[in-house]
Amino acid sequence: MIPPGETIGILGGGQLGRMIAMAAAQLGYRCHVYAPEAESVAAEVCSAFTQAEYDDAEALARFAADCAVVTYEFENVPVAPLAALAATPLLPGARALEVAQDRLSEKTFVSELGGRPAPFMAVDGKADLLAAVDAIGAPGILKTRRDGYDGKGQWRISSREEAEALDLPDGTPLIYEGFVTFSAEFSVILCRAPDGDVRFWDSAENVHESGILARSTIPASAIVSAEVAAARALARQVADALGYVGVLTLEFFATDEGPVFNEMAPRVHNSGHWTIEGAITSQFENHVRAICGLPLGDTRLAASGVVMDNLIGDAAHDWPAILSDPANHLHLYGKAAARPGRKMGHVTRLLLA
Repeated sequence: MIPPGETIGILGGGQLGRMIAMAAAQLGYRCHVYAPEAESVAAEVCSAFTQAEYDDAEALARFAADCAVVTYEFENVPVAPLAALAATPLLPGARALEVAQDRLSEKTFVSELGGRPAPFMAVDGKADLLAAVDAIGAPGILKTRRDGYDGKGQWRISSREEAEALDLPDGTPLIYEGFVTFSAEFSVILCRAPDGDVRFWDSAENVHESGILARSTIPASAIVSAEVAAARALARQVADALGYVGVLTLEFFATDEGPVFNEMAPRVHNSGHWTIEGAITSQFENHVRAICGLPLGDTRLAASGVVMDNLIGDAAHDWPAILSDPANHLHLYGKAAARPGRKMGHVTRLLLA
């Protein structure tokens, strides 16, 4: 157990790190952010900030020496340099990063546990792509195996002719996935303690626009609710297989044949931001509790329902109107420039009986 007063290291300097740090401060912990960018909205609420590249072993070692435990706020932290953390625990562990960073590894891992992703094949060149389209069919989605998020690094392919005409990015490992016909999208968010205790939050039904999460609603529709138990069972298997500690998110499509696995995120997740006001214990607080070995908090709803809307780009400028409704809970992340497609904040509304 790591007692309050100690320092938690956070790899990554974005809004997820910011909200982890705010939850940690409530429990009496200090936080030290490590990120390559000079501007960090997470560092603004932390006691220390190291700006250095992720492959800087000396900087990582100095950072780790200041921390009782290290966690991460996004899954694209390079794994190999993390050996420099030495004796400082990294939670969740590096194995979760290795799996989640590569879509092919991720889908293979989940398939081996009995999960059902969309049909997929590795693509390392045009011949592979055409073979995948022939085997799986079209339409389908071609994705980069690494680094893509919020709809980036993806191409929809409607026919073999489109595949033949597509210019593939040079030297980039890809994956082709069959198109899934679904009724809704939802996420399963859990927190697993070091002793294996697992808590689930209610599953949000998610709506995406241009590949970016726009709204999460709890309770979800009946079609989603009917598939949550099976999705939770898979999520627990994933967490147990990884020896996971902390918050883990799996995203699913609700289909007529049951839940289809989409992707996993070994971290706190955008579709769980509603838990700050909408659950008795938020995903951020329970993540801190888990990595520090504290008892997990209650994950039940604090209201009859919750709606969370992301504030993308210029939508963040609507804060006066948002705050004019006393039922709204506004979270702005402190980012300077409201670029199109950039997550600037979110607003949560509790639905009271």
